[in-house]
Amino acid sequence: MGCEVVGCPGRFVGSQMASVIYSLVVVSVCLVDSTLGAHWDHSVFLDDDYRLLWSISGYDITFEVQARTHGYIGLGFSKDGTIYGADIVIGWVDQGQVHFQDRHVKKNSDGKPVVDSSQDYVLLLGYENMTHTVLRFKRKLDTCDVAYDVPITNDTMRVIYMYHDEEPRGSQYAPGSLPDPAEAFKQARSLFLTQRVNQSPIKLDARMKIMELRNQDVELPSEGGTLHWCKVFKLSDINRKHHLIRYEPVFDSSSSVPYLNHIILHECQGSSPDLEILSREAGRACYKTDRSILTCNSIVAAWTRGSEGFSFPAEVGYPMDSNQARFFLMETHYSSPTEEVSENHGVKSKLMVDSSGIKIYYTSSVRSYDAGVLSVGMDPNWRHIIPPGQEHVLSEGHCVGECTRKAFPRDGINVFGVMMKTHQIGRQIKLRQIRYREELLPIAHDKSIDYNYQEYRRLDSPVKVLPGDRLIAECIYDSSKRAAITLGGLTAREETCLVLTLYYPRQKELTTCHSLPSLPTVLHSLGIDTLVPGSNPVRIGSPLELAGMSLETRLISYDWQNNFKSFQLATRKGSFKPLCWSAKNYPLPGTESLEGYPPNITKSYKLQRSCSFLRSPLAGASPNLANVSFQNRNRYHTESETNVDHPLLGRNYPPTNGNNGADDNDYDENSIDQDGNNVIEGAARSKVSRSSVTELMGLSGASSMTSASLLRSQMMVAYLLFIIFLNSFRIATAA
Repeated sequence: MGCEVVGCPGRFVGSQMASVIYSLVVVSVCLVDSTLGAHWDHSVFLDDDYRLLWSISGYDITFEVQARTHGYIGLGFSKDGTIYGADIVIGWVDQGQVHFQDRHVKKNSDGKPVVDSSQDYVLLLGYENMTHTVLRFKRKLDTCDVAYDVPITNDTMRVIYMYHDEEPRGSQYAPGSLPDPAEAFKQARSLFLTQRVNQSPIKLDARMKIMELRNQDVELPSEGGTLHWCKVFKLSDINRKHHLIRYEPVFDSSSSVPYLNHIILHECQGSSPDLEILSREAGRACYKTDRSILTCNSIVAAWTRGSEGFSFPAEVGYPMDSNQARFFLMETHYSSPTEEVSENHGVKSKLMVDSSGIKIYYTSSVRSYDAGVLSVGMDPNWRHIIPPGQEHVLSEGHCVGECTRKAFPRDGINVFGVMMKTHQIGRQIKLRQIRYREELLPIAHDKSIDYNYQEYRRLDSPVKVLPGDRLIAECIYDSSKRAAITLGGLTAREETCLVLTLYYPRQKELTTCHSLPSLPTVLHSLGIDTLVPGSNPVRIGSPLELAGMSLETRLISYDWQNNFKSFQLATRKGSFKPLCWSAKNYPLPGTESLEGYPPNITKSYKLQRSCSFLRSPLAGASPNLANVSFQNRNRYHTESETNVDHPLLGRNYPPTNGNNGADDNDYDENSIDQDGNNVIEGAARSKVSRSSVTELMGLSGASSMTSASLLRSQMMVAYLLFIIFLNSFRIATAA
């Protein structure tokens, strides 16, 4: 950020000499800042009047807040999206003096931020201009203040922000010194602070092309309704191999955005009269489209609400060639928004139509590797049961070693990106990796997922997965607020547990690697021994006390509170059905009769759950090597955005927008599943009010400077400060 662009502090009062000297000092700071250039990796508008910029270096994170106000501003982090229990920093500028405080809000309180006993944020820069207040500060990703600070991790972070037109009055320590905190608090915003997709414009050239795949006037669902809409597109003009290198959503209008839940673009293998016919239609409800015939099981792109799109690494692209795959199937999930969302977005209750879709960028300049997508997790099916009234329900979807051994190349695949998906009650997702009987470090783990903010994230470095490795999608749900069970399925009210992995080199054998509990496991988890053969509705045969009861009634009336532990044990230790499907929507040869069991792990990684490993060894702490390795490997990729270093603060910004047992019951599991989803409907004033020169230089990328260039910069700054002192003395003497 160059101060000559944004304008240095604009309203200072005091004696003429003090004002002149202060202005000259500010000029010197601005000169240093603009010369070295503050570099920001990430930028986002939290609303029209509040911009947040940030960069991460090692174990430090540096923020800059630019808010359109001359009152106080705040930035914080919350575990649940509310201000209660939040970690927050508050600052303002009063007559040239910057006030800056590390604060927190107690869980059971009136919502007013109180000053921390440990001040763990460091102010680097603060000033006002004619329109804005600007604060720049840094902190450790993990400050080790376990009482009041929230660690900044690879998890989805709930960022809260505040700004008010007035400045605090009276003593800054005194309770109630902040004017109207409830009014100043705007909202929470889910963000990946350690990774954000690079949305800088792609340089278009003669080899780059853009294609928009859009729906055509789809009638949006009425209140409380959902719709899965499928539309087929024919690729007739891509007659040689291209690489898709980026995709992003394209919205029909702002009023239809709240209805959009996700958009998934499938590649269809081969050609058929059915595909040709469907490509000429405007689309149809997905349940009217026989996707097993369409063989559209390979995912090209996946956008979920909250995502901005995805850019592939420079060496990887998704192959596009109409001679190999001529049709795409775009599946769009619409759901009617809640009243609160409707009000915020100005959505009217009357029926509307939508023509949103996906914009893809592809090039004839082919990259080194073809990318593929592998879906790992629980198959969306009623057998995935989540009991009600529980804070911690664990589900696991297995991609077994028999599947990866048949499909993966000898040297394995390299996972470079993940999208972790649950629905409304999902809280955590982990992608586990098992090799032989050893559990390796997780490929990815998010302990604070947000259903409304799930997008692809690039790993800092690709993770190798070898033939025979087992992958497990582990999901944790909180059903404490639900009175009825939740079943697996595709709708928002149902649940899912999926991890979409982007990898290279692409293999065409395996695209879907899921599992679902076997029927015996489900029955055992419900305390059922046998079913009555041929009964309709399905009825229980034994034990005697349950004989004659329908399976549906058992699911509804089961005493989950007293039987949850036995249920959880049965589902985790019981057998399951591995599902290893190819791009043509058929099981891999030899996997049709597989029966899976939980892995027998004899060796695992160890992570010490403490903040001490974040400290530098130079500071006297010896970091745990397993922790450091996990943090480095699992840190999501940071991409730089362009044109964020010199904000024009005076302008109006546009908003950014387990044993078989089936024979005993004479029940075919698939026959039950045909209608399966119908079974149940301390420092008030900072010690540093201005950035020190060395801090500014550190922020500006000094780590990449040579010792000589750093010394020259320091000498230049010293010279500037000396000249300023002389000029200040002359002005004061003349006055």
